[in-house]
Amino acid sequence: MALLLEYSRQARTYDQTRAASPSVLVPLRAALAGAPGRRLADIGGGTGNYALALKEEGWDPVVVDRSREMLAHAERKGLATVAADAQRLPFAEESFDAVMLVSMLHHVEDRASAIAQAKRVLRRGGRLALMAYTLEDISDLWLLDLFPSRPWMHETHPPLSELLALLPGAQWHPVIFEDLKDASLAALASHPEKLLDEHWRAQTSYFERLQCEHPGELEAGLHRLEGLLAAGQAPNRPGRGSVLSWQKTAGRGV
Repeated sequence: MALLLEYSRQARTYDQTRAASPSVLVPLRAALAGAPGRRLADIGGGTGNYALALKEEGWDPVVVDRSREMLAHAERKGLATVAADAQRLPFAEESFDAVMLVSMLHHVEDRASAIAQAKRVLRRGGRLALMAYTLEDISDLWLLDLFPSRPWMHETHPPLSELLALLPGAQWHPVIFEDLKDASLAALASHPEKLLDEHWRAQTSYFERLQCEHPGELEAGLHRLEGLLAAGQAPNRPGRGSVLSWQKTAGRGV
C-alpha cells in the first residue's frame, strides 16, 4: 500500500488550518465516556490538537506519533509525547484507561496491527475511540469526482464492516463536518472556494500527494472548480466521518 510517510513539511504549517473540530469532539467525548481513569493515549496524534482539547477537560494524555517534527509542536503545547509507530507501541499491556486514534488510520501500512496494538495497551474496562473515514464516508465526497480519485483512497479507507470486525461490539457514531476548525478534506467539502487557496489545501495529505505526483491533474481540477464557482454551480455538501466506540471487557481482548 502506497502511503504518504514524510510529514516534516506538513508539520511546519499543519496547525495553520488544523485544530480540534467540535464536529469530531462531540462523538469523541461520547466514545471515551465511562473510562476507568483519565490516562489517555492519543495514537497517531500528530501535533496534539485533540489531546490538548481533552487535557483541558481533565484527561492526562500522551501523544504518540512516528513524526518527530509533528511531536515537536505537541511538546510546545505542554503535552507529553512518545515517538513510536502505531503498529509497534512501546507500552506494556493495559497501560492506559483510554485510547484514541483520530483521523490517522489511513496513514498506517497495517490498520489491523494498529488497532490490535491499541487494544493491547488498553486496560480492562477501558474505552477505545476510533475516528476514521470509511469507504462509505468518502463515497459521497463530491470533490473526488472533480479531482482524481486515486486508487490509494480505496486502499487506505476501509469499509465500515472491516472496522467493526476488528472492534466487535463497537458502537458507530456518524460525524458530519459542520465547522472548519480542522480543515480536513471532508471539512473543506462544504467550503469549495477555499480549495482554490493553497494555504487551505496544503495540510491535507490528499492534495499534497496530488501536488507531488500528479500536478497537472491537480491544476486541471482546480481550473474546473474555478469555473463552477464563477457560475455558482460548485457543490458544497459537507463531508462525513465515523467514530467507533469500543470497550475492552473480559471477553474482548486483543
